[in-house]
Amino acid sequence: MSNFHFLIRRLFFLCAALWFCSTLALAQTPRTKLIVWGLQSGPETAGLDAQVAEFEKRNPDIDVSLLSMGAGAMNPQKLMTSIVGGVPPDLIQQDRFTIGDWASRDAFQPLDRFLEADKNSANPIRPENFYPAAWKEALYKGHVYAIPTGIDDRLLYYSRKMFREAGLDPNRPPRTWDELQLYAKKLTKLNPDGTFKQIGFIPNYGNSWLYLYSWQNGGEFMSADGRICTLDNPYSVGALDYMADFYDLLGGYDKVNIFQSGFQGAEQDPFFTGKIGMVINGSWNLNNIARYAPDLDFAVAPAPVPRERLEGKGRFRGQPTYTTWTGGFSLAIPAGARHPNQAWRFLKWMTSGEAALLGARAQRKFSESKGRPFVFALSANARTNELLLKHVPPANPRLRAAQQEFIGLLPVAKYRPVTFVGQTLWDAHVRAFERACQHAQTPQAALTEQRRLVQKELDKAFARQSLPLFSFGTPLAVIVALALGGLGFGATRVRRQIGRSRSAKSEALAGYLMASPWILGFLILTAGPIIASILLAFSDYDVLHAPRYAGLSNFQTLFTDDRELIGKAFYNAAYLSIIGIPLGMATGLAIAMLLNMKVKGMAWYRTAFYIPAIVPAIASAVLWAWILAGDPNKGLLNALWKASLTEWFGWLPPGWFGVADWAKPGLITQGLWGAGGGMILWLAGLQGIPSSLYEAARIDGARGWSQFRHVTLPMLSPYIFFNLIMGTIGALQEFDRVYVLGGGTGSGGPLDSLLVPVLYLFNNAFRFFKMGYASAIAWVVFLVILGLALLQLWAQKYWVHYETDKR
Repeated sequence: MSNFHFLIRRLFFLCAALWFCSTLALAQTPRTKLIVWGLQSGPETAGLDAQVAEFEKRNPDIDVSLLSMGAGAMNPQKLMTSIVGGVPPDLIQQDRFTIGDWASRDAFQPLDRFLEADKNSANPIRPENFYPAAWKEALYKGHVYAIPTGIDDRLLYYSRKMFREAGLDPNRPPRTWDELQLYAKKLTKLNPDGTFKQIGFIPNYGNSWLYLYSWQNGGEFMSADGRICTLDNPYSVGALDYMADFYDLLGGYDKVNIFQSGFQGAEQDPFFTGKIGMVINGSWNLNNIARYAPDLDFAVAPAPVPRERLEGKGRFRGQPTYTTWTGGFSLAIPAGARHPNQAWRFLKWMTSGEAALLGARAQRKFSESKGRPFVFALSANARTNELLLKHVPPANPRLRAAQQEFIGLLPVAKYRPVTFVGQTLWDAHVRAFERACQHAQTPQAALTEQRRLVQKELDKAFARQSLPLFSFGTPLAVIVALALGGLGFGATRVRRQIGRSRSAKSEALAGYLMASPWILGFLILTAGPIIASILLAFSDYDVLHAPRYAGLSNFQTLFTDDRELIGKAFYNAAYLSIIGIPLGMATGLAIAMLLNMKVKGMAWYRTAFYIPAIVPAIASAVLWAWILAGDPNKGLLNALWKASLTEWFGWLPPGWFGVADWAKPGLITQGLWGAGGGMILWLAGLQGIPSSLYEAARIDGARGWSQFRHVTLPMLSPYIFFNLIMGTIGALQEFDRVYVLGGGTGSGGPLDSLLVPVLYLFNNAFRFFKMGYASAIAWVVFLVILGLALLQLWAQKYWVHYETDKR
């Protein structure tokens, strides 16, 4: 017996030693840190947290680090910078719409080798398990560049309560375009002043866009081979014509847009609060309903279609009765990722049905703890959706029925064209929509013009490989020769000035040594980029590929194909200069004259007027976007306007940034708020005018306006000249405010009313990565600024008066 106990003890100690050694070895094994962009843990991400925790448990050699980085959507600057810098993330969750564009730039790794190796695994990724639209959207030139994760599609949400109030059958939503207009008219109510109290439907509110109406009407946007843009096909023209007529039926695009500008999100969603009766929106909105309006009496149905499609006539014979369009995200491995194999393991786990079910259960538990109904996010994998519907269906019957409707249309959903001009095509279709609905152009003319611009980009891209690689040798040799010649000339001049004095040479050497950090910084950080931009202006360069020599084609494109856009940008800058600068100068001078008076507490008044000038431009833009919101229920200024001018005189408040005619006046109004910055200069100028001049003027009989005109203004002319120069430069360099007012998307506002040269430059450089073209724009802007500055410098001798003048 004692031997038995002895053996047991030996075995126990041996097992303990083995456990200790294995634990120590595991602790000493370095864990791979997997960097994932586009996903981020937070208070509402219980499902994601559970998925990551389970993956790390099963893969103890990997430590997953989730970072949002603003990645995944149409804001690609950070990802591009990381790839160029050689430090990309290992994995990124990316909008599938952009996959083709990134793949064309060799920014993502093709995943074919991983899929091939995965075929013999226990749970391989099978393309046939995914919805066709989701899988095809992740392909580019026959290669797989991403694996779809989530998916969404769009249906018509309608308020059953508002249907009953309008005398409509809550169980019979509109099925055709004509019925949609009829229902919208019945659901729309107006206030006594003619503004909207509630609206039945807005053609482009929610998430429909021209894409949906065109596909419903049988249109397409690109040829099957991706080489020809078909934006102006007759079916898309018909769809856009329908949208424009719909806005006219409601009272016009501007009137609807002013009402829409007051819409908010979350619990104040207009569909939840009864401001809109029907809206085409995505499946993700079910989660918002579950969270903010679980008792909402609503239903969903396929978006209404043309009558011919409903009846299956003509070109629609054999086509599905209803259609929708889909989007969603996918996981991709960027080029240069340091841990692609580990990234694939995480990708495969996150796209598995097991991970989806685990995440859904954790998220359901979290939602129930908050007292909310649960709705699972749709998966791009059809089998995963079946699994989720079986195990974690929404408990709320309305939400469950709605989710089943969304899933039911996914097999026939359309998807946006997979092309490297995807962003250009999107912007073109939005611009055509705005111009047609505001009657700036006919639908045909708007779509034809935008198709021509997209086709030009396609042709340039396909012809790019025929361009020779840009050779920097000759231009750099010329630049170096000129630089050396300049240095030699400067050294000769310095030697002559110094002479043979040893002390002077020593002082000069010490001076140049002291200045050398700045000189080196200027040459590397300022002169270098300037020279690079000159060279790139004559090239076709997209950052990730070597530049190719394009000659003067960038400048030719700027003044021919894009002349309307660049012309509009300079027109807007001229408007801000001609109207905004005099108003700003007059306001600043008026404030300075008031603050130049000798009254008690003047220091406090000066501080109060100066404070707006030191508010950051971004904060100021956000503040004024709220103050000048077009809807009186949201905008502070329009609320005051409605309570006074509308009540007394019947004048409706302006739409400000939501209406093309008022966007630039709104920007100028915002600029006047910061007039206190110029007030400091005016105040200094006023206090520098000798009082003897006013005394002499009074002796000559000058009073008030006469003194201001003949004494104050001439003596302030140097300050006027300075503010005019700086104001002109500032107007041509306007960017931050219009960028914020456009929602950070690069939008130029309604009808490009806020498109300015620098915003146009930014879009081409950092949204489309046309760095060569952007460099050409930069030099054109520079030459315009230089020309205007030189003109003002020449003209100032005729009207600017200095104390030393002998005139």
